Amino acid sequence: MIIRQSHGRILRAQPAELGAEKERLTLPLGLPDLPFHLRLDPLSSAFLLLLGASCAGISMFAAGYFRRGEGAAPGLLCLQYHLFVASMGFVLLADDAYGFMVAWESMAISSYFLVTTQHRIAEIRSAGFIYLLIAHMGAIAILLCFGVLQGGSWQFTFDAMREARLQPGWAAIAFLLAMLGFGAKAGLVPLHVWLPEAHPAAPSPVSALMSGVMLKLAVYGVLRVSFDLLGEPPWWWGLLPLVVGLFTAFYGVVFAAVQTDMKRLLAYSSIENIGLAFTGLGLSIVFLGAGMRLPAALALIATLYHCLNHALMKSLLFLGTGSVLHATGQRNLGRLGGLIHRMPWVAWLTLVGALAIAGLPPLNGFVSEWLLLQSFLFADQIPHSFINMLIPMGAGLVALCAALAGYVMVKFFGVIFLGQPREASLAQAHDCGPLERIGLAWLALGCVLLGLFPVQVIAGLGAVSEQLVGLASPGRGAPWWLLAPVPAGRVSYGPLVFLMATTVVIALTVLLVRLFYHQRIRRGSAWDCGYGRLNARMQDTAEGFGQPIRNIFQSFFWIEREVPSPFDRAPRYWIIIGDRIWRGVYEPLATVVQRLADIVALLQQGRIAVYLLYSFVTLVVLLGLAL
Repeated sequence: MIIRQSHGRILRAQPAELGAEKERLTLPLGLPDLPFHLRLDPLSSAFLLLLGASCAGISMFAAGYFRRGEGAAPGLLCLQYHLFVASMGFVLLADDAYGFMVAWESMAISSYFLVTTQHRIAEIRSAGFIYLLIAHMGAIAILLCFGVLQGGSWQFTFDAMREARLQPGWAAIAFLLAMLGFGAKAGLVPLHVWLPEAHPAAPSPVSALMSGVMLKLAVYGVLRVSFDLLGEPPWWWGLLPLVVGLFTAFYGVVFAAVQTDMKRLLAYSSIENIGLAFTGLGLSIVFLGAGMRLPAALALIATLYHCLNHALMKSLLFLGTGSVLHATGQRNLGRLGGLIHRMPWVAWLTLVGALAIAGLPPLNGFVSEWLLLQSFLFADQIPHSFINMLIPMGAGLVALCAALAGYVMVKFFGVIFLGQPREASLAQAHDCGPLERIGLAWLALGCVLLGLFPVQVIAGLGAVSEQLVGLASPGRGAPWWLLAPVPAGRVSYGPLVFLMATTVVIALTVLLVRLFYHQRIRRGSAWDCGYGRLNARMQDTAEGFGQPIRNIFQSFFWIEREVPSPFDRAPRYWIIIGDRIWRGVYEPLATVVQRLADIVALLQQGRIAVYLLYSFVTLVVLLGLAL
C-alpha cells in the first residue's frame, strides 16, 4: 500500500506494507553511535544480481588479462579491482546515509586509481582528474539530498527518512539534488564529459565494470530516493528524467556514430543506453503520479531489464575491444580490419554483443527496448492533454536511437573484424586466452538467455515492481514462451517462436539452394567495378562510415579540419570532432576557476613575514569588531 499526499505533505509507504521480505544487519563499524546499517530488499537484490552476473564474466576475463601487464603491478591492480567491486556491493546494501556515502566515495576513489593505471601518460592523468572532479561534485549533491531527506532530524538511517514528513517543496529539492548527484555518475548530458575520457583511459575490464555496472548504480540511486525514500512521486517529477534521458540517448548515439576510437565509441554508446534507462524511469514516475500503476510497472520493468541487458552487452563489447587492443596495440578503427580470421573467438562472441545492443531479436537488447516502446503506448491515457500529446514523440525518438545504434554497431564490428587488414602488423594478431574466452562466453550466453526467456526474467523483477509501484509485473498468466506485457492481448512477442521460425527459414533456403541451384553455381573473384588489385585502402573507413551522420547532425559537433587545395604539393587532410558542451561550457568555466585560483594564490607567498602580517591584521579586525 502506498499513501498519497495528505494535508500538503508527502507520506511514505511503511516497509511492512510493501509485501516483500527484507533482511537487515547492523555492523559494529563506523563512528561511535553511528554504525553501518545494511538491508537487502527486492530493489537491491535486482542490482546485486546485475553486479554478480557481470562481475562473473569480467573477473574471469580479467584473471587472464591483467597477467599480461597493464602499466601497474598485477597484485595492485587486483587489490584496486576488488575494492571497486566490494564498494559497489556495499552501495547496494547500505541502509543509512553514512554507510552509503562511505561506500559511494570508496567506489569513486578505487575506480579513479584503476582509471589512472597508466598514470605516466598525461592524457590519462587528465582523464582521471576530470572523472574524480565530477564524481565529487555529484557526491556533494547526494550528501545534500540526504540532508534534506532527514527532515531536520539527526537520524541518518533510511527508515528515518521514510518516516520524515517533508513539505512538497523540500521533497522536490531532494529529488532535484538526487538527479544532479546520480546524474553526474550516470553521465547524463551535460554531466557526461568525464565518461568518454575515463572509459578509454581505463584497462578494458575496468571499462566494462564502469560502463556495465557502475553507471547502473546511478539508476539505483534515483530509484531508491524517488520511489522509496520520498514515497509516491508527483507526476511532473518524471518529466525531468524523461526529457534529459531522451536527449542523452540521442546525443550519445549521434556522437558514437562519428567516433574513430573503438573505446570512445563504446563510451558514447553507454551514454545512449543510460539515457534510455532514465527515459523509462521518468516515464514510470509520470504514470505512477497520474495513478496509472500498470503502465508505471511496465516502464519500471523495462528500465530494470535494460539495465541488466546493458550490463552484459556492454561488458562483452568492452572486453572484446580489450582483446583486440592487447593483440594489436591499436584502438584506432582506421588501423584495424580483417581480424575475424586472426581472432575468431573474439570476433564471434563480440558479434553476439553487437547484435544484442543493436536491438535485434531474439537477443536481449530487443526485449527491453520493445518493453519501453510498449509503455509509451499508454501515454494517451494520461489525464493531462499537453503531456499525453508530447510523450508519444519520445517513442519516435527512442525508435530513432535504436536505428542509429544498429548503424553504430555495423560500423564497429565491420571496420574491426571484416574486410582486409589495414596494417601489415595485424598479421601478428592472436586470439584471446582460455580465461578470456570463458569470460566472453559467459556474457554472450547471458545475452542469449535474457533474450530467449524474458517471461521468467520479468517474473523475477516483479518483486521490485511490487515494492516500488505497488503492482507486480504485468503480463501474468501468459504462457511461459510468450511475452504479453499488457492485458487483453494487445501485443505479444515470442522469442523462441521467432528463433525457430528464423532457423527453419534459413535451413530451407540453404536446402533449396543446394538441391536446385548447386549445379549452376560458379565460383569466381568478386566484381571489382573495373578496378584491379583491390586492397584495404579501397575499403570504407570509420571516418567515411560516420560522414553521413556528421553532415546531418553537424550542429551537435565542434569541428576543426584542414582540407588541402588541388595545388598543394604535399596535400594533407585531417579533422577533429569535439563536443560543443565541453568547448562552450567547461573550458570557459575552467578558465574562470583558474584565474580565481591565481588570485587566491597571491595570498600564499611562502614567506613567514607575510603570514605573520595576515595574523596581525586578523587580530586587529577581530578586536575592532569586539569593541
